[in-house]
Amino acid sequence: MFVNRTDRILHNPAQLNYGIAITDVDDDGAFEAVVAGYGYPNIVLKWVNGGLASITPPALADPHRQAIGVAAADMDGDGHEELYILNTDTYAGQKRFADRLFDRADGEWVDLFALPIHRSVVNLTSGRSVAAVDRLGRGLYGFLVANYGGPLRLYELSEDGVLKDRAGEAALDFPANGRSLLALPLLTGRQDIYVGNDNGPNFLFFNNGDGTFAEVAEEMAVHDPAQRARGAVAFDANADGQFDILCANWEGPHRLFLQSLHGPFEDAAPAALREPSRARSVIAADFDNDGRVEIFVNNMDEPNRLYGYRDRTWVPINIGDALEPNGLGTGAAVADFDGDGQLELLIAHGETAQQPLSLYRTPPRPNHWLRVIPLTPYGAPARGAVVMMETPVWRQIRAIDAGSGYLCQMEPVAHFGLGIVREIERITVRWLDGTTVVIENPEPDQVLRVPYPG
Repeated sequence: MFVNRTDRILHNPAQLNYGIAITDVDDDGAFEAVVAGYGYPNIVLKWVNGGLASITPPALADPHRQAIGVAAADMDGDGHEELYILNTDTYAGQKRFADRLFDRADGEWVDLFALPIHRSVVNLTSGRSVAAVDRLGRGLYGFLVANYGGPLRLYELSEDGVLKDRAGEAALDFPANGRSLLALPLLTGRQDIYVGNDNGPNFLFFNNGDGTFAEVAEEMAVHDPAQRARGAVAFDANADGQFDILCANWEGPHRLFLQSLHGPFEDAAPAALREPSRARSVIAADFDNDGRVEIFVNNMDEPNRLYGYRDRTWVPINIGDALEPNGLGTGAAVADFDGDGQLELLIAHGETAQQPLSLYRTPPRPNHWLRVIPLTPYGAPARGAVVMMETPVWRQIRAIDAGSGYLCQMEPVAHFGLGIVREIERITVRWLDGTTVVIENPEPDQVLRVPYPG
């Protein structure tokens, strides 16, 4: 499946890296990769002249902290995404160095946590993942932090621009051994939240619609208390029009929680997918644009895995160069960096030894595609929005990634492969407040930016 394109990374030092977030760092309309460096500089990679080159602003490099989780979202309604970098200098509990929350002010990146007014709310608990949450569907996001050995935190800006931890107000301040986060309309039309925990039950928070949440993981049969969650991804795994959850457990059986219309989820992982591994990130994406999603499982210190949906079940398929039998995988993300309509796979390595990043893609094919980017009322990526594509052959759904399946956040794009199909009947975009736009008969092989109505 994959072909190695690591030579296209023009700045690629061997170092300890972890999470990756895909966002527009330089405001040119294209997306860059922000790679967390653990005791090494963070790196911002941009596609320039046929390769990924470093354009890292000095403030974002921040080489003296231990960055691990990364996510982006527009907190203040200025149309640009802020960047949350979660630092973790201890395994669990209290840590020495706070996280960073970078905002652009007059062209410079400023850490909001470093301002005196915010000293009382900085996160000093070890964590793993961070995700963008718009609990009221207004197009203004907060950052939810999955801490390990402490409560979840939800950072939002007040009307006067002051950072507040609103986890208690939202009924999200559960003590956790947090590893992974998903935030999308899973049970409701707003952002519900899945938290994968290590050595304890997972959480599933139902959005009550009033800014608060109710925890329903055991009732919905996704709590899985005996396992150690790592990567998680939400996608339609059985083509029934509903989002399901794949949770990869560290050296334990992986779960494929299928959602039913009138009852709890059911673990339907076939034997090959269930097989334990040293899993980190997991990604569900159509890498070859054939109209079928593949599942990529990034493992540490053992070969990566790739699965395809064949004859109504998930089976291993040839992964090609991305096997990485000696890779110390810590995180992975997808994006169309070069703008050709086909996804690239960027993998970070580290934890126990320095390794460079790696980059893969599938061989060029004459398959068609469509990419949809919903925007908030403020013009920023509408993370958490849902996009449905209908053709005469199938119906597919995507949620704009809010992060963080584990440490990472994907590009804020609904990417659809079409195979040989050229006719698209309609695209439906649904924002988190229920607002819906239908686009009839769009042409394939293009990027659609869909503004919020009005």
